[in-house]
Amino acid sequence: MKLVVVSAGLSVPSSTRLLADRLAQAVQRREPADVQVVELRDLAVEIAHNLTNGFPAGKLAAALEAVTAADGLIVVTPVFSASYSGLFKSFFDVLDQEALAGKPVLIAATGGSARHSLVLEHALRPLFSYLRAVVVPTAVYAASEDWGAQGLPERIERAAGELVALTAGLSAPAAPPGPEKPAAGGFTVVPFAEQLAALAGR
Repeated sequence: MKLVVVSAGLSVPSSTRLLADRLAQAVQRREPADVQVVELRDLAVEIAHNLTNGFPAGKLAAALEAVTAADGLIVVTPVFSASYSGLFKSFFDVLDQEALAGKPVLIAATGGSARHSLVLEHALRPLFSYLRAVVVPTAVYAASEDWGAQGLPERIERAAGELVALTAGLSAPAAPPGPEKPAAGGFTVVPFAEQLAALAGR
């Protein structure tokens, strides 16, 4: 599994990066994963240049390629002005619009107060739904008081499990077409078109 973690934290050390690392570790406990971390702080200048000239360069081009090729993503942003950071949004603005189509994404955010937790549902989930990603049901928000408290580790584990399950489900090969096979319980699944044809022949 190729897992790419996008962290938009600006400070060093960063609670945003800490949350990103814990989410990635929770995924790795469930599924062997090749993890690559993209620190947007290090790409800020190249992202700005890409917005003005339309061409990604150097490290930014490699980061965009990694995101496009990933089997799954973990994206974490600090909350600024009740939404995701401008740097976070700018990175996904320069990403090809088709890059995330059908890709499993775990969304997460950090902030100084629990009052900003709805940023996950009001800002991040709509953004990635617009990009046609498949967003896991459990989003993870960590306020300052959440670190070391009950609740956060459980949310991290649940979200990681959902990402692994979703990635495995989307990458599973489709069953080849063939004759009807008995389903669980001994029932036979008959395609609806065949049922209509049989009724029309009566």
